[in-house]
Amino acid sequence: MTLTRRHLLTRTLAASALPAVLPAWAEGPADANAKTLRILVGFPPGGGTDAIGRLLADKLRERLGMTVVVENRPGAGGQIAALALKSAPADGSVLFLTHDHTISILPQVVKNAGFEPARDFVSAGGFATFVNGLAVSPGTPTTTFQEFVDWVKTRQGGKSAVGIPAPASTPEFLVKLLGQRYGLDLVSAPYRGSAPMIGDMLGNQIPAGIASVQDFIENHRAGKLRMLAVLGGKRQAALPDVPTFAELGLKGFEDTPYYGFYAPAGTPELALTRFSQALSQVVAQPAVREQLVNMGLTVDYMTPAQLAERERAYTKVWTRIIRDSGFTPQ
Repeated sequence: MTLTRRHLLTRTLAASALPAVLPAWAEGPADANAKTLRILVGFPPGGGTDAIGRLLADKLRERLGMTVVVENRPGAGGQIAALALKSAPADGSVLFLTHDHTISILPQVVKNAGFEPARDFVSAGGFATFVNGLAVSPGTPTTTFQEFVDWVKTRQGGKSAVGIPAPASTPEFLVKLLGQRYGLDLVSAPYRGSAPMIGDMLGNQIPAGIASVQDFIENHRAGKLRMLAVLGGKRQAALPDVPTFAELGLKGFEDTPYYGFYAPAGTPELALTRFSQALSQVVAQPAVREQLVNMGLTVDYMTPAQLAERERAYTKVWTRIIRDSGFTPQ
């Protein structure tokens, strides 16, 4: 064998030992030819998840040294974006930013979701927890949760619509539970995301809504909407004057949902690790942390393994809640 042939064989064997094809940012410093990292968001522009995605994309762009774009795939509570992730290349170039609903709730309430998180996705890292809350429109004459209950009973004949950002979501189960607990006929009005729901609330087309704190917080601060209560075991740092439902006597919703990134199953471990490390560095930045807290989040970085464990625990809690509610998958 000549020296040239031996050299070529050595290079071939070395190449065969490399992991599956990775985006340039996962292999090392990115260059001008690096792939774009696409972050799928399952809700429309203007909502809380979209705002979080754009903040993180901007900072990840600096950390990874490459183009990072947010791609909105709204509809069906994140299902459309989840299906797009399932069919995406498993090379780390496409990630899905989502919260608990699409991963832990939706597969349990839809007969044929088209994806199974444990089979089709792999965790890429988490960064925060949050809570849902009840807010009322500017034309709804109530400033406390008890006033809202009394208003529905005395002025609305005991019946009221409550907006939710997606059908068969955590907010829908909360609407049902509130109705049962306080003897009200509350009807869920599902939207395609929080942004159109909040638009109708601001226009007094619907008297109340339940969604994540980050969806409501800016309008609450501006006095355009009023948050009356939040879930979780303690009051939120960004909303110290808003009580928890637990304080008001509604127990069982203290476990907090999560935010994280997911990749298609089969994505190389190296790509996941590099992204997770970049994410940890981004959310550790004081300015980023402050912005996330101001959005109503509790910053809580999770490695891929920690996010997967939190997902399993949260799914277990909601499996029981959904079963006990008597809900039939649609």
